[in-house]
Amino acid sequence: MTVLKSKVNSSENQRLDTYLVEKYPHFSRSFLKNAIDREYILLNGGRTKAGVKVKEGDEILLDLPKAEEISVEPQNIPIEIIYQDGDIAIINKPQGMVTHPAPGNYNGTLVNAIMYHMNDLSGINGKLRPGIVHRLDKDTSGLLVIAKNDIAHKALSEQIARKEAKRIYLALVYGNIKTDNGTVSTLIGRDPRDRKKMAVLRAGGRQAVTHYKVLERYGGYTLVECELETGRTHQIRVHMKHIGHPVVGDPVYSRQKDRYGLDGQLLHAKRLELIHPQTGEKMIFEAPLPEHFKAILVKLKKM
Repeated sequence: MTVLKSKVNSSENQRLDTYLVEKYPHFSRSFLKNAIDREYILLNGGRTKAGVKVKEGDEILLDLPKAEEISVEPQNIPIEIIYQDGDIAIINKPQGMVTHPAPGNYNGTLVNAIMYHMNDLSGINGKLRPGIVHRLDKDTSGLLVIAKNDIAHKALSEQIARKEAKRIYLALVYGNIKTDNGTVSTLIGRDPRDRKKMAVLRAGGRQAVTHYKVLERYGGYTLVECELETGRTHQIRVHMKHIGHPVVGDPVYSRQKDRYGLDGQLLHAKRLELIHPQTGEKMIFEAPLPEHFKAILVKLKKM
């Protein structure tokens, strides 16, 4: 990581990203804006935006991942393509597969696979994330949409922002949730004590809303359906922990002992609803629970 600190002097009166580009010309504006959005750059200790005006006395902390020149190569990795046309593709991602390359993990990702299996992908998200409109955590399985051109990418991103696209997940959580349904609404941002984790914050985070419905109870466990109104990093995992029912098998947000030898959290993106960016048709896709998830439910039913 590259850690830099800067204190704005009285001569400064400009946008944060402009100030940083002038002060650190070896970083591109797009790199800095992305770092601000991902909360690697903080203003006066809190989350900020690229367009905010800096003023005298402001303190800026840059806790940046090491920049590396890399080349993402297509790889012949089998993937389950649920649907595909000239504009979009729907993928059923397996547990254990990283969505896109990142420092320390540039091979074996979904991006490497789709670059091999598809001729065209949108370029809005840059070289590391071609076609990626939204992501799933490495150990979360299920559906995500790939954009095959920039027009489709923009349309799909706008649907998600306007809450027109629906993303519904199944999660097995610890404990018996008392209410049959509910909504968790909080601010979520990077954990100030551990920047690799996300956390519910009192101030400085981004609004995050998750609606949940209990599907089945298994004594010490509950199967819930979660619908995302927003799409923050680790949102369901953080929200379930926040209400005292962390996702089973979650290695980051659960302190419960794993009794089943799981490789990650039991969280599955089951249903995806969207409007086709070209035809305007409403499309609904579903992916069944993966075998490792179903096997745990069978064991719980027998108990």
